[in-house]
Amino acid sequence: MKVCHLSSVHQRDDTRIFLKECISLAKNFNVFLVVADDLGNLKKNNINIFDVGKSNGRFKRLLITSKKIYNKAIELNCDIYHFHDPELLRIGLKLAKRGKIVIYDAHEDVPKQIMDKHWIPKILRSLISYLFSMYEAYVAKRISGILSVTENICNRFKKQNKNVELVANYPLLEEAKKMNQLDFKKNEKQICYIGGLFPTRGISEMIESIENINVELVLAGTFSPESFKSELENKNSWKKVNFLGHVKREEIMKILKTSKLGLVTLHPTRSYVESLPIKMFEYMSAGLPVIASNFPKWKNIINETNCGICVNPLDPNEIAKAIEFFLTKPEKAKEMGQNGRKLIEKKYNWSIEERKLNAFYSSLLQR
Repeated sequence: MKVCHLSSVHQRDDTRIFLKECISLAKNFNVFLVVADDLGNLKKNNINIFDVGKSNGRFKRLLITSKKIYNKAIELNCDIYHFHDPELLRIGLKLAKRGKIVIYDAHEDVPKQIMDKHWIPKILRSLISYLFSMYEAYVAKRISGILSVTENICNRFKKQNKNVELVANYPLLEEAKKMNQLDFKKNEKQICYIGGLFPTRGISEMIESIENINVELVLAGTFSPESFKSELENKNSWKKVNFLGHVKREEIMKILKTSKLGLVTLHPTRSYVESLPIKMFEYMSAGLPVIASNFPKWKNIINETNCGICVNPLDPNEIAKAIEFFLTKPEKAKEMGQNGRKLIEKKYNWSIEERKLNAFYSSLLQR
């Protein structure tokens, strides 16, 4: 049985797509992954990766890359197609019309996300969000099933399709075990944020919060827009930032191993408030105490076992107090970090989600 995952946006080594879903499915299926990253074709972990070439710019990617991905998908002639990007909705619909089993993996609540896109004029966001939600619903009714990462997104799709499953983006326990084996000492003055470096991710407030603290903030990720980086470099506390850019999984594990705590202080946007950020769980998996935004859903998880502190993400002073708490109370920081690690082992890990993914595939094949 042949399974093909499709993405025009994500890297081939994307944590959810490749390291979790593709590798898990490869235990029972012949798995292909079609991407557009200009890194060439490759077979890795028994998964055949095909590269259709990268297009510069959103519109070229939408028009040219998606067509190349569709052509490669048809050429591979698989039994199940599993796509990961909203811009591939029309490709999923075309594959469904060919009688294929098609799964849409909705990583984000895109209609809400559109309302916070800096590159879309504010006056047009409501209209674009509405039109997209209508088209997304139209496609959802006509494909085999939908996976998503939060209950809210799943509940939205249940109005259009009865085959909807929550497969959360929880950490791989194997990575935590590898991390424990790394021979790196913890830096008592190092804290970290790993992820996209956008204004709404709270990066500016993080940097402002460390101005009067003897600490180094490691930032790993890609700036968008690039001008945002120039803006942050003008802040006094930028000299305390160690910016690493985009890093591979091995480097991420090193950062987590050597850091004292992890930050995930995203702004209270429409999409973030209901999200479940993978980095929060990865900090917990690494045994790091977490400083997180005080969103109700996040507070419930962190308060479940006392594994961090929730703060107002728009208040650098409140973030600073939380950082100082952990730096000045190392035993408490260690205890909270261990609490988070235990919670991951017990409840929030990929092995549980892997079983749900396999069961979802089996249910679609039996219809």
